Amino acid sequence: MHANRFARTCLFLFAVCFISASNAAEPFVVQDIRLEGLQRISAGTIFNYLPIKVGDRVDSKRTGEALRALYKTGFFRDVRIEREGDALVVSLHERPSIASIEFSGNKELSTEDLEASLAQEGFAQGRVFNRSTFDMVEQELRRTYFAVGKYGVKIESTITPLERNRVGVSFDISEGAVATIKQINIVGNTVYDDDDLVDLFTLETTGFWSWISSSDQYSKQKLSADLETLRSFYLDNGYINFNIDSTQVSITPDKKDVYITINITEGNQFTVDEIRMAGEILVPQEELFGLVAIAHGDIFSRQKITETSSNISDWLGNEGYAFANINSVPEIDEENKQVDLTFFLDPGKRVYVRRINFKGNTTTEDKVLRREMRQLEGGWISTGAIERSKERLERLGFFEGVNVETPAVPGTTDQVDVNFSVTEKSSGSLIIGAGFSQVAGLSINLGLTQENFFGTGNRVSATFNTSSINRTFAVGWMNPYITKDGVSLSVDVFSRKTNAGNANLADYDLEELGFRIGTGIPISEFNTLDLAITPKRTNFNPGTDPSDEVLAFEEETGGEYITYTLSAGWANDTRDSFLLPSKGSRTSFVTDVAVPGGDLSYYKLTFRYQQLIDLTRLFAIRFDTELGYGDGYGDTVGLPLTENYFAGGIRSVRAYEANTLGPRDSKGEPIGGDRKVTGTVELILPLPFIRDSKAFRITTFVDAGNVFGPGQDIEFEAFRASAGVSAIWLSPFGPLTISLGWPFNDQPGDDIQNFQFTLGTAF
Repeated sequence: MHANRFARTCLFLFAVCFISASNAAEPFVVQDIRLEGLQRISAGTIFNYLPIKVGDRVDSKRTGEALRALYKTGFFRDVRIEREGDALVVSLHERPSIASIEFSGNKELSTEDLEASLAQEGFAQGRVFNRSTFDMVEQELRRTYFAVGKYGVKIESTITPLERNRVGVSFDISEGAVATIKQINIVGNTVYDDDDLVDLFTLETTGFWSWISSSDQYSKQKLSADLETLRSFYLDNGYINFNIDSTQVSITPDKKDVYITINITEGNQFTVDEIRMAGEILVPQEELFGLVAIAHGDIFSRQKITETSSNISDWLGNEGYAFANINSVPEIDEENKQVDLTFFLDPGKRVYVRRINFKGNTTTEDKVLRREMRQLEGGWISTGAIERSKERLERLGFFEGVNVETPAVPGTTDQVDVNFSVTEKSSGSLIIGAGFSQVAGLSINLGLTQENFFGTGNRVSATFNTSSINRTFAVGWMNPYITKDGVSLSVDVFSRKTNAGNANLADYDLEELGFRIGTGIPISEFNTLDLAITPKRTNFNPGTDPSDEVLAFEEETGGEYITYTLSAGWANDTRDSFLLPSKGSRTSFVTDVAVPGGDLSYYKLTFRYQQLIDLTRLFAIRFDTELGYGDGYGDTVGLPLTENYFAGGIRSVRAYEANTLGPRDSKGEPIGGDRKVTGTVELILPLPFIRDSKAFRITTFVDAGNVFGPGQDIEFEAFRASAGVSAIWLSPFGPLTISLGWPFNDQPGDDIQNFQFTLGTAF
């Protein structure tokens, strides 16, 4: 069909050229050029394409060139060139333009996506309609649907002529069902089972989760990625001669089922024999061999070789050799099934930093950014120090985004500038807000906060909130750099009223008035020592139906007491984010001591450890453990009632009501304990519809723990545990946290709450 159309087109062009050229066969000098038949295209456009100008000498060769040039534009169905006296007459029959493109029946793909696909082929509203290329347009539509697994798609096109030499194009689409993968076969494997190898793939046969992940829909790109994953798996396990011989993809006649067959040759497994360093070695080789992730006798692994090259490159980068090149060259001994590895080092020139520049900080002072720098001007470049500087800027919370570039200084080969580009976000706000939780109920919040006060990096705040549990008023100020070494100073004044009964606790009320002065002292890059003193006056009032323990505490304190609490804390924090970290760990130990001179004397020791570990490319695991111990000393017997530890709730052991675990008073109400043990293991799940989200997370969890009172032994049988799923969304309206959990060793009398949530909003 296409061959016949091409032949007819060639014959037509030949005839037109022959007739038109014969009319202008006699050479002549063009005195005028007239254009006839134009409707939409301007004369200037034609003259731009026409290779003949007034004053040119024209013969049959020149007119043939002109015809070809005008046909080549694709604007015209017919072109004739004739001579009238000394004038050249160009008669043109324009192709129609596309007035509209309409789609019907499309559900899987939006109209915008289909229009964008056709635009890549030059088919769009306002463009010239060329019927000879229309088949290519339909094929492009089919390819677009094939990419999403709709191989049974049917497309009917209609071309409607319109006035003023225009056409309307409509596509009636019957999408059909999605073709799913029925079977994946691997042929030639003897070492590993089919199931183990197929588990490596992102493509899979139809299963329970397929409707969410679409992993059972065939994609050429996904298959290519899976084949590379398969290749990497074998190369990481010593099969250096592994090869994928062929891949066949077939679809059933009804276009619904896809079968994939992969033919492989595994080869033999190789081990590593000698490991050598070559090239320009700048340090003792013992230091370099400490960076090697593979050893003599190990199974050959491409991943470990890549890791070794990266380790050496990073090490050299931190020593100023930012453009170091590390190549690994294997020497294969087929007879002994061994591989010798040689790492060739080309460090290049040591590179120095001329200047560190900042852009985009219209409010924040340069010194606020500069004091976070771990890369020094004038020193050699350190890729690790630059990355750490970027992380510290991101953790300030003043910027929506932070980018860094290291362009070479013009005219030099060993100098670069480090340019940080930041996008500031509003750091000051007046917030009138509301929140709701199952524990506190409705809360009203009023806050004036300036996290970056006049661009100095200081925080100033005044907040008021009220709920059925708390009513708090507080003002605060914090300077994170009271000294150039990063020592911070903070002052907070607060007034707080608490209804413990509404928090699922014993029946009493508290009224607290005090202030806190604190300082943070950086010990190293990731270690901080925090010190604080908190004088506080507390009024303790029993409720309408107090327990014996509440009345005893009132009698002990007289209903009013003053404490002077000294706090000392140490923290090691390598996380990449405060709110939703994706890597790193945090270890902290805090001691609170109510010192003599106040009415109560006691101490509390709290240890917490959090760790995030990548399990696979898609999954990560988070551990969180908290231990607490407290007691009185001097004239105070035991840990005061109001300082007890509590457990249960969405931020502790989920599926149990907040604060309800542990000892209970004479009225059967939770009263807390002087020891606390809780732990959480969370599996962070991939998000099927969201990629690289920094504001949303879904996890499955297992929580366990309890609090214990005086005289109780910490026994495993006393722990409460739960499992379930949880999600957190850092929404524009505030953080939303939900969990759905089930206890699996609850005891009679425990308060169960399977669904839990907290929501904060601002309006």
